[in-house]
Amino acid sequence: MSAAGPVPAVVDAAGQGIVPTVAELVALRAEAQRTPQPRRGRHGVHGPAPSALRGRGMEYAESREYVAGDDVRRMDWRLTARSGRAHTKLFQAERERLTLLVADTAPALYFGTRVRFKSVQAARAGAVAVWTALQAGDRIAALRGGEPAIPPATGLRGAMRVLDALARWYARPPQDDAGLEVALEHAQRLLRPGAQLLVLADAASASRVPALRWTALARHHQATLVLLQDPLETSPPRGEFAFRAGLRRLQVALDRAAVRGRWHQAFVEPAQELSRTLPGLGWQVRCLSSDAASGDWLRPRDAGMAGSGQEATPLSADG
Repeated sequence: MSAAGPVPAVVDAAGQGIVPTVAELVALRAEAQRTPQPRRGRHGVHGPAPSALRGRGMEYAESREYVAGDDVRRMDWRLTARSGRAHTKLFQAERERLTLLVADTAPALYFGTRVRFKSVQAARAGAVAVWTALQAGDRIAALRGGEPAIPPATGLRGAMRVLDALARWYARPPQDDAGLEVALEHAQRLLRPGAQLLVLADAASASRVPALRWTALARHHQATLVLLQDPLETSPPRGEFAFRAGLRRLQVALDRAAVRGRWHQAFVEPAQELSRTLPGLGWQVRCLSSDAASGDWLRPRDAGMAGSGQEATPLSADG
């Protein structure tokens, strides 16, 4: 397989682990249905939630005259000034939480040696999140760096729009990819307090995002980062192997300690560092291998250790 993207000679890559299909993303609905969902109250408010809701999670309803005991932090100062009488704002609970998927589309994701490309696993992990959000009654949206966001929508129609985008984004590296940091900046403008944020990314892309961005995104939202990995990256075999990167053919001596050290530094350490630092900034970090079940990132486990996969061997020694 090629690290630069799907091999042009492959006539039918769909369904072979190289290009995701909408059909396989739809089929993952069964994976989400096996995940316990929060119960609904009589008025449609979710509860108890699987984790604490970040922020107020309320939307403005109306204003009325202030009465003794009202929270002064909710004063409607504009109406108070206009009418000459003190008014306070009333809020109602948001009945539909927003689930936003942010897709990293860096070229490094369009690569794989076991079962499927990392890009296909990213699309599948996103699909599990979509079906889980649909089951919970959330509004669903998605974006990547380089094009307008898929706007929030509820129901099956909203889910299918996001699945279609995931299949399209992860079919091949987009020519207009603006990078993960740009996508996260866009996400910060779209999110409201109480939203759920899922970021699908390569560790190298995520490691280049400033800590301040991660902190700001997790401040009022439930934030999860899924790092896509391949067994060849986390546990390379010993020996000398040939790889193809674009038009170049590379020989990598993975039986030499110095080469393995640089390999570890390039592919394993970024994920380990993110798993170590981001939880302190309010993030859940999950490492998902390309040969794992696509819903594994949802299951509680010790996912903070990157690079713990089994020994992997390339499907083809020449890439």
